[in-house]
Amino acid sequence: MWGCSSAAAQEQQTLVRPCGGDAVAQGTARRVIDGRTFTLEDGREVRLAAIEVPPLDSAAPGGAAARAALDALVGGDAVVLRQADIATDRYGRLVAYVSAVRDGDELFAQGEMIAAGLARVGDRVGSRACAVELLKREAAARHAKLGLWADPYYEVLNAETPADVLARQGRFALVEGKVVSVRESGATIYVNFGRRWSEDFSVTVLKRNERNFAAAGLDLQGLAGRLIRVRGYIEPRGARGSPSIEALYPEQIETAD
Repeated sequence: MWGCSSAAAQEQQTLVRPCGGDAVAQGTARRVIDGRTFTLEDGREVRLAAIEVPPLDSAAPGGAAARAALDALVGGDAVVLRQADIATDRYGRLVAYVSAVRDGDELFAQGEMIAAGLARVGDRVGSRACAVELLKREAAARHAKLGLWADPYYEVLNAETPADVLARQGRFALVEGKVVSVRESGATIYVNFGRRWSEDFSVTVLKRNERNFAAAGLDLQGLAGRLIRVRGYIEPRGARGSPSIEALYPEQIETAD
């Protein structure tokens, strides 16, 4: 099926494997470094695209379990690396969708990690079809309280308690709440979860990126009054440091009502 060039076969391939483009490398996973990083036998480091896992050197729980899970999935196995929306990160590591090859079948590492609750969908997926698939797996794991989701530390934060959100400054988190208003100022769109802009949680989107959200079927202006869930890194905004997430990609925002 992979070698067929017909439109029908390409459509079927997309349905079967929504995450990752063409194979960009193959090899053997020799050493697992953490829950999303390993080395190939030639020494190159590989970083799993589209997921977030707890760092090993962090107070956040779950890093060791994520590393053990990735080791069980790919350690010592032949792996196929498939194209992500970026080829390498700033440290020169390969960024890819990774599958372990066992008896001719491919076991999708990112999907398995998320389904087990040992990883969260990241803030950059790059493909709507892939985002839908990974978010579906994450929702099932979250509802079943698997892995990370069994720990209160990883509960979805409430946008109505901005102090709790700001306490996660510099960390990846999921925040949920009802949008009070959507406003534009200069080059930025503000999705506000409260009326006190200097204190309440907000999501910011650069206006030049708005067309990417529209292309994904997400009308930012239409979010007012909706319950949404947003993922990304919590950062302070403005002179008083109100908590905020910058949304660069449509997959960071889900409607939750």
